[in-house]
Parts: sequence; structure tokens; C-alpha cells
Amino acid sequence: MVSDASTMMTVAVLGGTGKEGSGLALRWAQAGYRVIIGSRDPAKAEASAAEMNATLGMPVVQGKGNADAAAAADVVVLTVPYGAHQGTLDTVKDAVQGKIVVDVTVPLLPPNVRTVYVPEEKAAALATQAFLGEGVQVVAAFENISASHLKKLDHAVDSDVLVCSDSAEAKEQVFHLVEAASMRPVDAGPLANAVAVEAMTAVLLYINKRYKVPGAGIRITGLD
Repeated sequence: MVSDASTMMTVAVLGGTGKEGSGLALRWAQAGYRVIIGSRDPAKAEASAAEMNATLGMPVVQGKGNADAAAAADVVVLTVPYGAHQGTLDTVKDAVQGKIVVDVTVPLLPPNVRTVYVPEEKAAALATQAFLGEGVQVVAAFENISASHLKKLDHAVDSDVLVCSDSAEAKEQVFHLVEAASMRPVDAGPLANAVAVEAMTAVLLYINKRYKVPGAGIRITGLD
């Protein structure tokens, strides 16, 4: 259940026309958040938003260019491929100052996406924090969630979401987003721990292929 305070927030999903971003955007819009789809192509974002509104049966999602979407939001969620990561950050750096940025990006190098790749910065989320500066609270989350589950809006996703950040306040805000998307948040420590969380995505992709499953996930045992 989303709190009244949370439903007043506007969430921009950059890369929201892709599978992961659009699935998260749909779930948050259904839960009562104001959602803006961001894209390099504003027309593509508007078309994607129109499709989501048709699915939801109400006009609650907007589409904008990435910079405009980030400027209009309280929380910005980055769901772009690794190859577009830095270019997107260049576009929105000024617009996200003073805000929470949730980085869903995973460093994957095609065609070897089932092999862990650790970039020079150690993690995409760490690179994001270094580039955006101390005026932005960066949170790493949702990296291990398969897009194949997200658009099944009447089902909870059978996977925990590991949340890493150096800001306790930002973590709490993202916990609300995780719960609104029908998943369980797990505090996974400081942003430096995103190195391990991001790397697990390649492992899960390997498991998907090896065992012929559509979207393996992570469940932390021993929690109440």
C-alpha cells in the first residue's frame, strides 16, 4: 500500500519506453504515483505513455524528453542500457540536482551478457554518484528484477529488491517505490555494495538460459 505522501510524488522513468522501465512505470502509475516517461525522443515517450494510459484505463502517465522529465520529477529512475548510461547522465545532470536518482543500470557488455563485467568505476551506480555530485542522492535498486514479470500487474513479483545507498532517507523513499510495485525491499547497505548487486544480474541471465526459465530472481531467506 502506498502512503498518501508517496502518491503526491512524481516519478520520472528515463528509458521508460524499454521493457524494464515501462514495467516499473506501469506498476507505479497503477499504485497512484504521478509518472513521466522519459526518452531521448519525446514523441516516442508520448506514444509509450499513451499506450500505458490505455492499459490502465486512465490518463495518469505523461511522456517527455529525458531532461524535461527529470526536471518535472521528485524522483528520477534511470533504466537505460549501459551503453546509454553516461550520455543520459550528461543530459539530465542539472535537472536532477537536489533529487533522488534511482539507478537500475547494469554494466553488461554484449554479446557476453551472461558473464560479469566490472567497469573501471566498479559499479554503474558509483559512476552515477561520482558524476552527479553530492547534491544528488543516488540509490541502486531493481537491477535483479526481470522485465518479464513487471507487466503482469495483477501479480506480485516473486523476487526481493536489494537497495543500496549512502543515504538512509533516500533508501526509505525507494522502499516505498519497491512496495508500490508489489515487491519486498531489502536494505543491502551502502552504495559500494551495488558492485555485487549489479554483478548478480549477469549470473541470473546465465541461470535463465541454463535452466530455461523466463526470469530468475533473488529471495533473501531468514527475514520476517
